[in-house]
Amino acid sequence: MNYLSNTTKDLRRKSLHEELTQTLRDLIIHGSLPPGVKVPEKDLCDACSVSRTPLREALKVLASEGLVVLEPNRGARVSLITPQDMDEVFPVMGALEALAGELACRNVTDDEIREIQALHDEMLGHYRGGDLESYFSVNQRIHEAVLDAARNPTLTTHHRALSARVQRARYVANTTPARWAQAVQEHEDIMTHLRARDGDKLAQVLRLHLENKLTAIKQFLGRRGGVTGG
Repeated sequence: MNYLSNTTKDLRRKSLHEELTQTLRDLIIHGSLPPGVKVPEKDLCDACSVSRTPLREALKVLASEGLVVLEPNRGARVSLITPQDMDEVFPVMGALEALAGELACRNVTDDEIREIQALHDEMLGHYRGGDLESYFSVNQRIHEAVLDAARNPTLTTHHRALSARVQRARYVANTTPARWAQAVQEHEDIMTHLRARDGDKLAQVLRLHLENKLTAIKQFLGRRGGVTGG
């Protein structure tokens, strides 16, 4: 029965690896580890009570997602956010979101629509209260719920590979009151088309949502000289 013991150990290691990777991902997305900063490996190891080996494995995953750059013999550095990077990522993400919208309208259940509507209503409450952090959190859950409703694991895999870069840019760039109001109206349109199960219109508004987000981020980067970093 040794193979069962080994399998259990592998699962525990996998769980630790995934939790550590998500912890580092969140630190980067939310700006606790800002663009351009060197990743403080020793401090992170101490804070997370792990050795350098699982930390470096987690950094490899984040490098594949474009969140960090591995520097030979120098550790890792949080990647910069540039207009060129955003021009590369956002059109692809927009296409994936549009496809998710089309498929969701074919496959979503009534219960799922009610759940997404409840999230939407919660998000509106955060908007009215001016709570941007909570708004972003629920906003992300809405997009993930639409993605889940698409019932396409391949789409989900590719979407999640790019999602962190989009989320980080959104957190780093200042959200103006005008853009926030525009985004809320876009989400109202998303719900309208989802409830109607109109895949074409939902795809259009999801793509537009990403295009407008890209415009706002690039405007912010322009004010910062084209690169966000330390």
